[in-house]
Amino acid sequence: MILGASSGFGAATARELARAGMHICGVHLDRRATLPMAEAVKADVEAAGVEALFVNANAADAETRRQVASALRERGARVRVLMHSLAFGTLRPYIDEDAAQEVTQKQLEMTLDVMANSLVYWTQDLFHAGLFAPDARIYAMTSEGSTRVWRGYGPVSAAKAALEAHVRQLAVELARYGIAVNAIQAGVTPTPAQAKIPGAEEMLREAERRNPSGRLTSPEDVARAIRALSAPGLGWITGNVIRVDGGEALVP
Repeated sequence: MILGASSGFGAATARELARAGMHICGVHLDRRATLPMAEAVKADVEAAGVEALFVNANAADAETRRQVASALRERGARVRVLMHSLAFGTLRPYIDEDAAQEVTQKQLEMTLDVMANSLVYWTQDLFHAGLFAPDARIYAMTSEGSTRVWRGYGPVSAAKAALEAHVRQLAVELARYGIAVNAIQAGVTPTPAQAKIPGAEEMLREAERRNPSGRLTSPEDVARAIRALSAPGLGWITGNVIRVDGGEALVP
């Protein structure tokens, strides 16, 4: 199951896990202009010879969770991998000379709810529906921004920090059930979500300069890592923030 399946890390991982033989349930929120991206991912998944159930709805909504869980139960499906890759939030400063430009309480709470808290709610619903397969894996996409400052990134930074805390707590509480939970910290990656960050091009240039591997991280780098980490017998790896960045975070 991929939350945020129509672009970026979610789309790449959906394609990669489909090639590994997994059926894909993708939840995404797209309007008419971006819907072709989701349709292209679904087509690629089906071309890999597996089933694709794609739902265009708000993944942070309780009714969406209920409907998706019901659809999976009807199909007799079990969730081997849950990937949380939701990138919908506010990119506003906390403090600005023009108060109208500052993040509001509603915007900040929405950002944390979508980009962090929804991981907990999806995990709860799937767990109580009995949908997790034995030796299941849960992955949440974080970033170096959870501990570093970038202008306008404060609300998302707070969400990423909360997301990592949720990962640690879930890892401990789910360990007895054989479910591993990890956060994946990708390097700066050109994706539709990254392009919306203030100063996105500057961020890309700086990341490419810093990265000792000499290039930017790609969504496919992350997808391949998730496929490898999802192999049977690796469930003892849990509760971590795993860097998939070519060494980028090591360089000042």
